Amino acid sequence: MNNINNADKEKIARENILKTGEELVGVSVKGYDFNKGVNYPEIINSFSSTGYQATHFSKAVEIVNKMQEERVKHGDKAKIFLGYTSNMVSSGLRDIFRYLVEHKKIDVIVTSAGGVEEDIIKCLGDFILGDFKAKGSELRNMAVNRIGNIFVPNSRYISFENWVMPILEEIYQEQKLQNKIITPSQIAWKLGEKINDERSICYWAWKNKIPIYCPALLDGSFGDMVYFFKYKKGREDFVIDIAEDGKSLNDSTIGLEKSGVIILGSGVVKHSILNAHLYRNGADYAVYINTAQEFDGSDAGAIPDEAVSWGKIRSDAESIKIYGDATIILPLIVAETFAK
Repeated sequence: MNNINNADKEKIARENILKTGEELVGVSVKGYDFNKGVNYPEIINSFSSTGYQATHFSKAVEIVNKMQEERVKHGDKAKIFLGYTSNMVSSGLRDIFRYLVEHKKIDVIVTSAGGVEEDIIKCLGDFILGDFKAKGSELRNMAVNRIGNIFVPNSRYISFENWVMPILEEIYQEQKLQNKIITPSQIAWKLGEKINDERSICYWAWKNKIPIYCPALLDGSFGDMVYFFKYKKGREDFVIDIAEDGKSLNDSTIGLEKSGVIILGSGVVKHSILNAHLYRNGADYAVYINTAQEFDGSDAGAIPDEAVSWGKIRSDAESIKIYGDATIILPLIVAETFAK
């Protein structure tokens, strides 16, 4: 390289750095111009050309609207599956889920334990905004549980125990009388019926007959209640049939003309919905919202294209993943889709 003169060095550098390529045709990257004042609909519309996750947001809105159109077109032969994790119900997103169920905007729910029990517990007492930095030992002494920056007094779980134990007894007696084991989805409806509170997701799910599948129903406070209930004399044989719910969820995808999935968070909720779609060779539409990465090979972090390889999402499906906090993103998506 030392033998190359300066003129040749410059020529080589220019050829490498200023290489002429093809001119691209497409959407120009631009954001919202605040010289026009504050116009929230136009700010949201500008996301489509902003880039990064803003553009993914706009694509998600487009896909969810197509899911709705398919429901109108195909009726009962098109379904929207909604999945969300427990922490979503701990937050104010619970009220958005309740809206979607109350107005029959979705057809099937899959959630984890807190997604059922915390919906009920919130009817018995409020959760309170706290602080991510609150000291755990101090909260423990106060008998306060922390979910991120949300505080839940332990008294809420005591109230839940007092409320739910008679219902477990009722379920047990019905089980003995009918010789039929109850499923987690039936329990979710039973709790919704008993709470009889229009603030509740489970209430509206029971009223509108929208199934709530919860493959890990015992992984939370309700599991603690079942644990204590089984210690009662003569109640050792109390059981819950998770296998029947697994069959019912899988069956719910078979024979559909179109299917869409909206999955907030990951874990068992994400996998249960996608695995059920194996039985119809994949969903037609998919929107993921989570913060997980796929470098560790987890299903949690997997992007939609990995699900295509399994047959959980169809090869010609429209899908997108938004990397972000669902508490910010979901309200905006609902405002641009289901609520319009």
